[in-house]
Amino acid sequence: MELVPSSRFSSEELADVFTRGYEGYVVPFAIDVAQLEFMVRTFDLDLDASRVAVRDGEPVGLANLGVREGVGWIGGVGVVASARRGGVGRALMEAVHEQARERALREVWLEVIEQNDAAFKLYEALGYRVVRDVVIGSIDAELAAGSAREVAVEDALEIVRARRTAPEPWQRADETLRHYDDLRGLALDDGAAVWRAATGGRALLLQLAGSDDNALELLRTMRAHGVVTIFNVPEKDPAAHALAQLGGTVAMKQREMRLDPG
Repeated sequence: MELVPSSRFSSEELADVFTRGYEGYVVPFAIDVAQLEFMVRTFDLDLDASRVAVRDGEPVGLANLGVREGVGWIGGVGVVASARRGGVGRALMEAVHEQARERALREVWLEVIEQNDAAFKLYEALGYRVVRDVVIGSIDAELAAGSAREVAVEDALEIVRARRTAPEPWQRADETLRHYDDLRGLALDDGAAVWRAATGGRALLLQLAGSDDNALELLRTMRAHGVVTIFNVPEKDPAAHALAQLGGTVAMKQREMRLDPG
């Protein structure tokens, strides 16, 4: 088996092995070329540092490594069904860890679905430790109108930065938001949210800061624009509390984990 830089493969090839690598997964999904290229661009995936496992000339797995200013993020690890339980996933992770060390990354982050015991045990064995639990959920019930007002995105971001109490996960970090050109802002006197209209009539929450009462009003206001979706929000975050109070559902929980690759 060879572990080859992902930059040697076309977007079509990477999308194919990504999709096959998640077949039968806890939450199976398919990635097309447009989605693959969106992920690379938006999440700063470094295709030179990412790896594809090749056996007998056939890609059988991949591990994506995002890189930002001394920090890394595992943006997906998958092994095709026929090659599982043979050490391919571990080899891929060790290969991207080596790339992290070469780039002097001080930490590497990832998220793993709560039910994915095999992956969780592998990450623990590799030295990752749980930092916090995060939730993915949605609100589709009809709600009373919220009192938040629409504001410029930069104004909302300024409030969020001043009031946030914990770092944002990679997919919702400030560096990620810089890649979007369709963000919208909402604000109250002492709270704010940044969101975007997503496919399927969804209002996708990206960042929120403020009190529990602020979160309720901000999500009520977002609901007027579509089904509210939150992802990788810490369980103790005001947005997670508001999700429960507004009759939302938690689709899944993930463990956010961190490694010092040194």
